[in-house]
Amino acid sequence: MRLPRKEWDQTGTITHVPTIYFYRPPQHCDSNKITTTLRQSLSQALVPFYPLAGRLHRLSFDTSRLELNCNAEGVEFVEAEFGLKLDEVGEHNLHLTPILDYTRPIHELPLLLVQLTRFSCGGFSLGLTISHAVADGPSALHFCSEWASLSRGESIKTMPILDQEILIQGVDDIISNNVVDSDWEQFPLLIGNSNNLEEKKKEVISAFLRVTKELLEKLKRLANKGRMISDKTRPYSRYEMLAAHIWRCACKARKHSSAQQTALAVCVDIRSRTEPPLPSAYFGNASFDVKAISTSGELVSKPLGFAASKIRETIEKVTNKYIWSNLKYLKSQKDLRMFQDLHEGFYGNPNLCVVSWLRLPLYGLDFGWGKEVGMSIETSNDIDGEFVLLQNPSSGDNNEETGSLIVSVCLQVQHMDSFKKHFYADII
Repeated sequence: MRLPRKEWDQTGTITHVPTIYFYRPPQHCDSNKITTTLRQSLSQALVPFYPLAGRLHRLSFDTSRLELNCNAEGVEFVEAEFGLKLDEVGEHNLHLTPILDYTRPIHELPLLLVQLTRFSCGGFSLGLTISHAVADGPSALHFCSEWASLSRGESIKTMPILDQEILIQGVDDIISNNVVDSDWEQFPLLIGNSNNLEEKKKEVISAFLRVTKELLEKLKRLANKGRMISDKTRPYSRYEMLAAHIWRCACKARKHSSAQQTALAVCVDIRSRTEPPLPSAYFGNASFDVKAISTSGELVSKPLGFAASKIRETIEKVTNKYIWSNLKYLKSQKDLRMFQDLHEGFYGNPNLCVVSWLRLPLYGLDFGWGKEVGMSIETSNDIDGEFVLLQNPSSGDNNEETGSLIVSVCLQVQHMDSFKKHFYADII
């Protein structure tokens, strides 16, 4: 069976998203049984979630477009061992998800890869890497949740809805095309540069920054300072004010000139924005990338609320008509390659992307030997300018951590220290 992919599945960065779950040594389960249970339950889960066992293929008559061949070619499951204790993992830069070779043809790349890594103490990690062209965050976590249920010996709770026609039928209802050309323009470049090749070569580094509830309250006051809050002017959300703060700090750390254009990419979940809304069990990629654009001079010189307002305007323009108009615009394009960045994710100086995982059910993944003791995202494939907002999993067990968040940061080495300094010092 071959399934067509929506045009926005084939634009932007077509890559995989890695996550890692850490588990203490099971009390009543040996190592071999863990492997057997995971493999068997994974095979069961792939029956209803069969697209994950397929492969992306280029159309023979249009190589700029992709389709999903549900050929049951399978997923990759690998095992590894490290002579370290689980508690020592944070001190080392370990690769705990399967390595993908993006130089291979796209039809050879698995859409789901799993790595079970054992540690000397008996603990282990489960690294998952899922193609974003096939499943976005909510869909990927839906799959993980059902896989865990099957591993525990339970039945699937919610069957996935795989009908792509749900997201295709609305295109024909759009008569006018209100897409603004700038929505699909390339990201701004550094002043004086004709491409971003040199920026791509620069060394990057990652970090995790904690944002306490107290700091969030201060940011909220800064972002909403001078605004009259009412039913029509609701306060800025955690995402809007944090993304705005990150944007301003990045401009300062990168030492842009005031005239430098900069874009912030926002990933918008459209499930509740289409008319009618998509079913909650829809399985696929129902996210839409848009970007807010300003100059570094404006962002740095004006209050935090200015950057937050730019982000809110960008998110709010993603209406039902906007979604279908953009899809219709992409369908009208003869060649999608100008909108694609195959496997080479890059936002980079002077731009950035802030992704929110704040509302995703990331935690509590129990495969039958208890919930994870830690969860992280893989940072070995660092992308300059990529930020991810996460709930702090410790906030439920520690009063000092209650309401706190984690910001995953990836920047060029030369910018990271300055960014960290501004990130905390500017919240006053």
